[in-house]
Parts: sequence; structure tokens; C-alpha cells
Amino acid sequence: MSFSVEERGRDNTADYRLYFRNAEGKYISPFHDIPIYADEAENIFHAVVEVPRWTNAKMEIATKDPLNPLKQDVKKGNLRYVSNVFPHKGYIWNYGAIPQTWEDPGHRDEDTGCCGDNDPIDICDIGNKVCSRGEVIRVKVLGTLALIDEGETDWKVIVINLEDPEAEDFNDIEDVRRLKPGFLEATLDWFRMYKVPDGKPENQFAFNGEFKNRDFAIKTIKDTHSFWKALISKKTDAGENQGCQVCATKQA
Repeated sequence: MSFSVEERGRDNTADYRLYFRNAEGKYISPFHDIPIYADEAENIFHAVVEVPRWTNAKMEIATKDPLNPLKQDVKKGNLRYVSNVFPHKGYIWNYGAIPQTWEDPGHRDEDTGCCGDNDPIDICDIGNKVCSRGEVIRVKVLGTLALIDEGETDWKVIVINLEDPEAEDFNDIEDVRRLKPGFLEATLDWFRMYKVPDGKPENQFAFNGEFKNRDFAIKTIKDTHSFWKALISKKTDAGENQGCQVCATKQA
């Protein structure tokens, strides 16, 4: 299964868009049309790279736009760039999302005590390759971190590109701790601090910032896939924190 992308507009402007096509050249949605699974039996997932490693522009799937292209996030009328958090440059992984998933803003997560952030579930690819914006990769899930972002559940799933030469050595979150010492700590620190240069407080985490293992992460992804199915079948509606105004964060 192959995909291609088409740029429109000028990079680093509010008009920039990155559209997706399938192998037949038909325009598709990276949110709805790219299958969640690359290999369901082996729990290998597709992921859409929104932000390549070491870059700063906060690109995201435009969930409310027709065909859901990638575009740069805008806050208070300004294009959004992530600050460099010492000693890092931009994002420290290839950052993106798993298609056909949705963190439901009307569902209070029983583990975090908070509702979803109304977006596809996020991934951090720890592989060695610096991917391209809009690249669709096949990933192995290793674990997840439960970020609480301004009162919303915002899962960060740790994955590795299946084509990475070291992929076979990574099967669970403890392999990351063993083979990439300091990487999980850097990831936690990055997510805690990345909004501080913009004048916001440090982010908080469920489970006291503990990374949960592969099985937990896969269950979480499958839950968000169920929420996506309900969304597209109109059993629920996209919106901002419907019926879920208070976040009762669990720290353990």
C-alpha cells in the first residue's frame, strides 16, 4: 500500500496544505482513508508523519477541513512553532498520528480522569531515520505516555519504524530504556517543558509520568479506533469537551 503527497501554497504560511493521494492517484484523507493497520495480526500500525525530527513547525492533520490535509497550527492568529527546549532542537522524534483513531472529547478516560483532545492519537517514532512530512510509515508499538495537556488526555504512543535496522531489537518500553538510555527521560522532560517558553505552565502527566508498556499502549490505540468508528457512524459528534468539563487527573 503506497501513498503520495501534494503540496499547495507556500511553506511557513497559513495557506500551506499537504494533500494525500493513494496508489491510484485519488485524493484521500489521512485521518479516515489510510487504514489503521499495516498488519492487524501482528499489531503493526500505519502512522502519518506530521513533524519530522529536528523541525519546529507544528504541523497537524486538519481534522475539520475537507480531505484533512496537513497544515500548520495557528494560535492567536500566528503560525505555531515549537520552541527549542535545551538541549534539544525542535521535535526529538518523528512526530505524527495513527489514522482511523480519535481521542473522544466526550469520553472521560478511566485511567487519566480526563477527556480526549478531539484529535487522532499521537505517535513518537524513535527510529534513526529522519522522515519526510506526510510520510506514511509502518510502526511497531512500544509503549505510551499519558500527557495531560491543558486538562485533556493526550496520549503519546512510543513507536519505531518497522523499516528501521534496529526495529527487531525493540519490542516493549523496557527495550527503549535499555537500548537508548536517557531517551525516555528526555521525552518526558520535552513534553513537560515545551510550552513553558510560550508563557504556559509545565504540562502534567497521569501515572506520575510513568511510561506504560506495549500491551497497554495497543489497548489504548484500539480504544481510540473504536471512538473513531463511532464518530464516522454518527454515534457521537466531534466537539470540544462535550459533557466533560472537569479533569480529575489521576497521578497513580
